[in-house]
Amino acid sequence: MSEYHLAQVNIARVLEPLDSPVMEGFVNNLDRINGIAEASPGFVWRLKGDDNNATALRVFEDDFLIINMSVWESKEALFNFTYASQHAGVLRRKKEWFQQMVDRHMCLWYVEKGVEPSPEEAKQRLKYLNEHGETPYAFSFKGKFTAEESLNYKPES
Repeated sequence: MSEYHLAQVNIARVLEPLDSPVMEGFVNNLDRINGIAEASPGFVWRLKGDDNNATALRVFEDDFLIINMSVWESKEALFNFTYASQHAGVLRRKKEWFQQMVDRHMCLWYVEKGVEPSPEEAKQRLKYLNEHGETPYAFSFKGKFTAEESLNYKPES
């Protein structure tokens, strides 16, 4: 077991308010997909609000922008959940519910084991990724950075 875990944030801009008929398929799948995540090998933690998900949390100055955050034991565990579980089927339907994002909307970084990152930290990491590209501080699945590189990296201001 590693001394480090992998944190992730992803954001999406919904096409309509969550209580609209357009968003029904997404909303109806939330509990099921979150349950699959929590039962997946390597899952550690996920951000939740009062509805057992993070859709009502407003981290950005945009009511149509929703956030998802979680922590995993490894990049492989997160990758397997994202692309090799039933989550992949819902992911393929994202155009039904979400606007196409111009900026990067997903970011990874390492945290010390036991740390639950804040939405504000996730917002900063995602902003950094969009401004500076892939670094040990903020990266995508393509990033080949180690936990040690990530935790020792001093980001530019």
